[in-house]
Amino acid sequence: MYYETRAGYPPPNRPKPIHILLADDDADDRYFFNKVLKSLPMQSQLVTVEDGDLLMTYLFQNVKNLPDILFLDLNMPRKNGSECLSEIKQDKKLKHLPVIIYSTHLHEYNSDLFYNNGAHYYIRKTDMMELAKVLHGVLTYMIENKFARPVKEQFIFSMDIA
Repeated sequence: MYYETRAGYPPPNRPKPIHILLADDDADDRYFFNKVLKSLPMQSQLVTVEDGDLLMTYLFQNVKNLPDILFLDLNMPRKNGSECLSEIKQDKKLKHLPVIIYSTHLHEYNSDLFYNNGAHYYIRKTDMMELAKVLHGVLTYMIENKFARPVKEQFIFSMDIA
């Protein structure tokens, strides 16, 4: 099931909203992500999927209209985030999609693997107040840098690099 919401949709003269896809099996995490996203000063459109199989189906069905950024939870049923990242980065039509690993547990020892597999950033799930700061920071940074992949030293996103 796909869920879509729009936050701060712009009038015709404004820049188009950033299209965000969130793959996360936790309904509460999807709800809080959406709520925080709506509170940010940037225009956005959010689509959510609940597991890795649905994520890959969504991406292949929308290959001509991919999101600007994918936030990818690691621990999902049916196909986990690590499997999805590998599949995305090995597909010539999907490999340029910016992927941000979004997980409850941030393990530095896994960060090399995710960076080497093509992810842009690795951020930890946190409370709503901190999530607002991190989301605003990472989205601003991505937009300002035209969605370019950061150097490895900045892979684990913190507000220090924003």
